Amino acid sequence: MLTLKMTRRVALAAAAAFAFTGPALAEGHKVLDSVHFLIPGGAGGGWDGTARGTGEALTKSGLVGTASYENMSGGGGGKAIGYLIENAESNEDTLMVNSTPIIIRSLTGVFPQNFRDLTLVAGTIGDYAAIVVNADSDIDNMEGLLAEFDADPNATAIGGGSVPGGMDHLVAAMTFEAAGKDPLAMKYIPYDAGGKAMAALLSGEIAALSTGFSEAVALAEAGEVKIIGVTSDERVPAYADAPTMMEQGIDTSFINWRGFFGAPGMPEEKVAMYQDAIAKMYETEEWEAVRARNGWVNIHNSGDDFKAFLEKQEQQIGDLMKKLGFL
Repeated sequence: MLTLKMTRRVALAAAAAFAFTGPALAEGHKVLDSVHFLIPGGAGGGWDGTARGTGEALTKSGLVGTASYENMSGGGGGKAIGYLIENAESNEDTLMVNSTPIIIRSLTGVFPQNFRDLTLVAGTIGDYAAIVVNADSDIDNMEGLLAEFDADPNATAIGGGSVPGGMDHLVAAMTFEAAGKDPLAMKYIPYDAGGKAMAALLSGEIAALSTGFSEAVALAEAGEVKIIGVTSDERVPAYADAPTMMEQGIDTSFINWRGFFGAPGMPEEKVAMYQDAIAKMYETEEWEAVRARNGWVNIHNSGDDFKAFLEKQEQQIGDLMKKLGFL
């Protein structure tokens, strides 16, 4: 069984956080005047959606006065990480969003830094992965996609919004491996961001797309794509029509965390303020609206807990990538 699962502690915390929501906070509860979100990829991807959704909840709930956003694509996310490190003194008001790829890309040497080179603020949400096809495709499920792969692997390209060996590639490879196929025979085409990858799917450039579940939901609801498999153990209420890999006989599951980092050397009092704002955010109706809209799972871990979570996942992913031949 190929699976990346949360620890029991994190899973229980996620379930508890998922179930809790409370009234919006009054303006007098403001924690920060402003926050600037640095997004390591282009518009339309999971990082972009997470940063803007978090900023929306923080400002609408009154926890933060204003939020601004900066997209900085390049180097599989390495450009933004390097920028944050090199300009640490001028980035005290900046939070960079990141996710599982910061671990994958440091392991594979896409960039020299890793999460230890940054200030760990907090993990915030989880997003399942999904395989989707164009709504006009003859493929209706994973069985259909795998049949086309068996007929002509080279003509059945799978796209993703990450570099080769990145998370979207890894998730597709995990799925194919669990289905009894050779993941190294799978043709993977990378795109700079989720939006570009989705455009390639709609144009017919690729047969299927490996992406975040939340990114696929809106287009599925608009009738533009079909979600043919989700890496959750059970169907996700945000889009219950989407079948899981498990129910299709593919024994694999995966959840991609997303969270926030600061520049190295960020003052402790500033870190505490960010962590306080994020912790209180979970109690607001504004956050629950954002979370439910995107189909996210709440995974909140700050500081040392966040570090322990990342170290464990680094070990798990490293072992898995070696098994699949990526390391």
